[in-house]
Amino acid sequence: MLSRAQKIFPPLAGGRLEVEKWAATVLVWGLLILLLLGLGLPLLFILGRAALDQDGDFAGLANFVDVWNSPGLMRAAGNSLRLGLAVSALVTPLAFAFAWALCRSRAWGRGLFRQIALSPLLAPSLMPAISLVYLFGHQGLLKGWLHGGSVYGFWGIVLGEAFYAFPYAVMILSTALASADARLFEAARALGAGAWRQFLTITLPGARYGLASSALVVFTLVVTDFGVPKVVGGDCNVLAVEAYKQVVGQQNFPRGAVVGLLLLLPAVLSFFIERAMARRQQAALNARSVWYAPAPDWRRDAAATGILALLSLPLLAMLGMGVAASFIRYWPYDLSFTLAHYRFDNVDGGGWDSYFNSLQLAAATALVGGALVFFGAYACEKLTAAPLGRGLLRFLAMLPMAVPGLVLGLGYVFFFNHPDNPLNALYGSMALMVACTVAHFYTTAHLTIAASLNQLDREFEAVAASMKVPFWVTLHRVTLPISLPALLDAARFLFVSAMTTLSALIFIISPGKGLAAVAIVTMDDAGDTAAAAAMCALITLTCIAASLLIQWLGRVLARGSLRWRGGN
Repeated sequence: MLSRAQKIFPPLAGGRLEVEKWAATVLVWGLLILLLLGLGLPLLFILGRAALDQDGDFAGLANFVDVWNSPGLMRAAGNSLRLGLAVSALVTPLAFAFAWALCRSRAWGRGLFRQIALSPLLAPSLMPAISLVYLFGHQGLLKGWLHGGSVYGFWGIVLGEAFYAFPYAVMILSTALASADARLFEAARALGAGAWRQFLTITLPGARYGLASSALVVFTLVVTDFGVPKVVGGDCNVLAVEAYKQVVGQQNFPRGAVVGLLLLLPAVLSFFIERAMARRQQAALNARSVWYAPAPDWRRDAAATGILALLSLPLLAMLGMGVAASFIRYWPYDLSFTLAHYRFDNVDGGGWDSYFNSLQLAAATALVGGALVFFGAYACEKLTAAPLGRGLLRFLAMLPMAVPGLVLGLGYVFFFNHPDNPLNALYGSMALMVACTVAHFYTTAHLTIAASLNQLDREFEAVAASMKVPFWVTLHRVTLPISLPALLDAARFLFVSAMTTLSALIFIISPGKGLAAVAIVTMDDAGDTAAAAAMCALITLTCIAASLLIQWLGRVLARGSLRWRGGN
């Protein structure tokens, strides 16, 4: 009996390498199976469902032909493309100006303005649409500015989507402009080039990859967004809303699958274009580079401060209007203060239970998703076993970047709601919503942690191996403590995303498991716009509080366990 146990669980002193390889292989393939179930198979089921008719019989390309011959759907596709191009053309130069003022000047209050630019990330995508209704709607505060026009339709969607996509473009362009070689600017000045000439010949060419990436990201976000067009779309129908109508309203699953694939096309094309450009991108800094830090220049800094203030005003107006509307008794006739709109149990949408369900979802997504993403990134970056499995795992980790949330939600309907699927019992459960949310936002969290892991020298693992220390001990005692800030950043991102997301979950919620973001849609459809604004404000406040709490927790843990890094 003892000898059999020794064969199954060999002692680390003699068979340490075999045990470590076996454990690493199990970890890699186990994570791969989870990602296949949560991401790969649902997407394959969309492809399969698009080739079947309503009765489940094979239809070939008939559904695609049907959609192609549908004037309404083709008009929606055209509107989506026009909106994506229009918002990209509007947001990209504005975000570039904002990022330039943050990174290439000494403008006053840069930290504050950066937080203002990123604040839309803490609000649900429906909030800008609701704010637009209060600002420019039929009884809007600034309706006169439209000179008889209407906020409902194409240009209303453009304004709402611009607010929604602006922080993503600012983040990308700030990264592109954050690093530069000071020697280039010194050489330009020595040759007599002025500030404008330096901008055109150094700054702009150096940021071209960031400009293209931000335009592609904004385009994809706009084409696949559901919230803003749902509220202020008016007669301007788009593909994302059409997919919702086909699946939820008409129960036409084959058409919904085809529309989902149409939504997938621009995201996939943008992803591959961005990857191709990334391979051609040259490093902005090398070993001989001198880090560029802008010298004080009161004219430039004053202009940059003006740019930051001017672009921050619309962001603050949109956020402020949404929050203020939740406290106004009866817009625009009775502007007195009230908390009546926070009595969610008096309106449609699931009441306060929806909010607490979202809170539970966000907490579970941050905890479970953070752990899953960390082990996935560790398996990809630090382990050497199962190279085929690690390659597939890395591919699946990048795949959500090219998959809109609405498409992923459709995949979950077709896969987990299939009667022959043994996992069918999960459909409508909180566990499935957590899995869908983690899969939806997996890539960003994975890249955050992978970047931290890649900063660690492989000598840690080499020294541990020479001392015959198992990799899980090194992981627990060294890698995890060092990577804790990145892990907390990923957990914060997952929490905020789970609180604000709508598109991926709107198809798979059950009547008893309503969510706050979905409740906003229900309230707005029922005409309870003030209650919808109140729920938006509550979600935003929750995200701010959670972000501050996780940031404080990170500082406490850093002081306690990472003193050797130089922290106070």
